[in-house]
Amino acid sequence: MPKLILVRHGQSQWNLENRFTGWWDVDLTEKGVAEAKAAGALMKEKGVFPTVCFTSYQTRAIKTLNLALEEMDRLWLPVIKDWRLNERHYGGLTGLDKQETRDKHGDEQVHIWRRSFDTPPPPMEPSSKYDPGADPRYEGIAVPNTESLKLTIERVLPYWESDILPVLRSGETVIISAHGNSLRALVKHLSNISDEDITGLEIPTGQPIVYDFDHDMVPGERYYLKDS
Repeated sequence: MPKLILVRHGQSQWNLENRFTGWWDVDLTEKGVAEAKAAGALMKEKGVFPTVCFTSYQTRAIKTLNLALEEMDRLWLPVIKDWRLNERHYGGLTGLDKQETRDKHGDEQVHIWRRSFDTPPPPMEPSSKYDPGADPRYEGIAVPNTESLKLTIERVLPYWESDILPVLRSGETVIISAHGNSLRALVKHLSNISDEDITGLEIPTGQPIVYDFDHDMVPGERYYLKDS
């Protein structure tokens, strides 16, 4: 039966520094590297081996995938990268320290920006040093200047339907190495979680989440591989 594995990247440098990251490209910390390797070791131990891989255009997700594959002796697997699996764009909050942002704007406003379903943060100014628009990896792509979770879902789900689901349907075991909010978008869809409840769902770093699909491509209950 088709199997889907979701892995949020290991801890990044800005996770550690408690900064809004979004589309800015930051690397893994030593802890993040260890989390990625542990995810691969767990998949090897459980005998859950992906056959096709998807990831975003962002270093932290790409490296997490590669480190996990290396642990499984599977670096030779095909990997498809797409910007639509990128993290949610945090707009003008990108690069800001989360506690300093709370101190400036208040806990309630920051909570709305972080956790509301459809209220995006203030847009990023074109002059921002964190604007990824000039990055060659995004050439020809209409880079957003901010995104809510709702807007993130609106780019992730069409890609799921057009590119990932057909691969699963063919019987492959698919791994997606991505980000807290792009994976939250998929979990919302696959587990039929409401708009209100999805904002409270945390996707832990480096912990493989698994969906098993039946013959009709209906996903079963999600579970953490460590608990299987």
